[in-house]
Amino acid sequence: MPSTAVLEKKKQMVADLSERIKNSCAGVVVDYKGINVEDDTKLRKELREAGVEYTVVKNSILGRAAEDAGLEGIESVLEGTTAIATSVDDYVASARILQKFADSHDNFSLKSGYLDGEVISMEKLIALAKLPSREVLLATVCSVFNAPIAAFARGVQAIVDKGGVEACSPAEEAPAAEEAPAEETAPVAEAAEAPAEETAE
Repeated sequence: MPSTAVLEKKKQMVADLSERIKNSCAGVVVDYKGINVEDDTKLRKELREAGVEYTVVKNSILGRAAEDAGLEGIESVLEGTTAIATSVDDYVASARILQKFADSHDNFSLKSGYLDGEVISMEKLIALAKLPSREVLLATVCSVFNAPIAAFARGVQAIVDKGGVEACSPAEEAPAAEEAPAEETAPVAEAAEAPAEETAE
């Protein structure tokens, strides 16, 4: 029968893993059997550099942690050798790196995965793994919006060059102001002609 110290240690492991799952946006569970030390070291390095936390875990510990975190539907894959990779803010990295590794290692495979606390199908997990890295996605998004932003920036600069918004406003009231004196001049002209008619008589 396990000692109290061992039970307490397992409880703490479950609590820590549960908190880790809750704080992650994405995670992938893998079967790592057959991987050698050298390959394992390289894989861990790549995951670490991508901000992914990767650990080998007992199925019983992961099962309890997933249950505590409200992650339903992952129990069916918890057999054999198991490791979990989690990411706090990158939805793609863990799936992309681990699937790439699985493609070149016959005994290494993805078991399951989740996004925002919901277990996803293997089809969605594989599709997720095929997406480019976050850096590439951000660069793509920036390039899509770059042209409109550049046009907007040029428009703003043109307004600044002309002296601000007021300087660029259409001068609609100017002609009306110029016409007013002409209308006032007309009665004066008529008044000037009146003495001329009286003189003729």
